[in-house]
Amino acid sequence: MQPDQAEIALDGYQMIWNSAQKNGYSGTAVFTKRKPDAIRLGIGFPELDAEGRCITLFFGKVAFVTVYTPNAQDGLKRLPTRMQWDDAFRAYVCDLAKDHSVLICGDMNVAHQEIDLKNPSANHQNAGFSDEEREKFTELLEAGFSDTFRYFYPDQRDAYSWWSYRFRARERNAGWRIDFFLIDTPSIGFVHDQVIRSDVFGSDHCPIVLLTEDLQ
Repeated sequence: MQPDQAEIALDGYQMIWNSAQKNGYSGTAVFTKRKPDAIRLGIGFPELDAEGRCITLFFGKVAFVTVYTPNAQDGLKRLPTRMQWDDAFRAYVCDLAKDHSVLICGDMNVAHQEIDLKNPSANHQNAGFSDEEREKFTELLEAGFSDTFRYFYPDQRDAYSWWSYRFRARERNAGWRIDFFLIDTPSIGFVHDQVIRSDVFGSDHCPIVLLTEDLQ
């Protein structure tokens, strides 16, 4: 949505929006109690920056990045664009990590490992579980980032953040873990826990929560 489409009263919060130019499509927002030192919209990828997919807030030596990764779509018809995005996003956050602790939050539209979705065999090469998307996520982690949930719970199964509205998927817990908190690996010691709030309804996604020390 565009900011003027909603009336949200959150006393004490600054609201930062990066809406897509196309109405009703993608977009990101951050509501923060702490005033950022600087705000950056996009990652310098003009084609997709028009879709409002990233906001970076700077707090001292911390860069907080919220992201909504493009979906590869049915038949992987948008996979080439998705691959370009993954490369550009990885380069962007690696550049941030040269001078900042980097915390990434968002819907990254990929289940990284078979443990991260209910039916891996049936979904192989579907959007969000293609070999190409999974490899790009591996490349992001190998570039110096940690998946905070798997850091604390490396073997936990049936932990998902998204469920299709079809086939009673949430009732059956036939879900995917596609929402992440990542952090630059040198800063992982500041993280105490990452929680998936699957008890909270109201969307096909559920909230995820990161508990940290003050990274500043």
